[in-house]
Amino acid sequence: MNGRQSVFNKLQQLFVYGCLSLVWGCSTNNLPTLPTATLHPSLNQDISNYRYLIGPGDSLSINVWGNPEASGVYTVRPDGMISTTLVDDVVASGKTPTSLARELEAQLAVFVRDPIVSISVGSFVGPFSEQVRVMGEAVAPQAINYKEAMTLFDVMVVVGGLTDFADGNSARLIRVVDDKQAQFSLRMDDLMRDGDISANVDILPGDIIIIPEAWF
Repeated sequence: MNGRQSVFNKLQQLFVYGCLSLVWGCSTNNLPTLPTATLHPSLNQDISNYRYLIGPGDSLSINVWGNPEASGVYTVRPDGMISTTLVDDVVASGKTPTSLARELEAQLAVFVRDPIVSISVGSFVGPFSEQVRVMGEAVAPQAINYKEAMTLFDVMVVVGGLTDFADGNSARLIRVVDDKQAQFSLRMDDLMRDGDISANVDILPGDIIIIPEAWF
């Protein structure tokens, strides 16, 4: 009886799953499609003169010289803004710490005589447009904050390399070129497994790397 009951239960589960799949498939086929995501090219136009840009989630230590009451540590909100002790809703995202400091000086001049502002970043998140994102068969797929002169090998060190199931030589890099998404081939197996340094390439802010699974 136990064996028969087990078989019956499995058949019942398959029947239920089949019905759910049929209903789900019918319902999703009738759903409207969303428009393609908006392109956000890197804000660093001159990569040879790379500068870190502030992004949502960054922790900013803002020091107003001689005015501790106007100083403090602030986290950039998801909308890219910060609110300090004396100034509300200042756009921080997409700016360098130096340019934001000069802007705060101009706004604080209403309250403080000749303010001198310095800003240091306590955590580095940066805007999405400046992050390098790795998806697929990496050991630890993730979004990485771009660093100056970053290469493909540097990125793979951060994500822990390829999984055993990765088809590294079929990997693709997606990059915004002239306001359009372009795809480039990568030879990640050659680089990571064979040590072919000629397969190493420069990575730019905003690059997306997709590593497919191998078909065995």
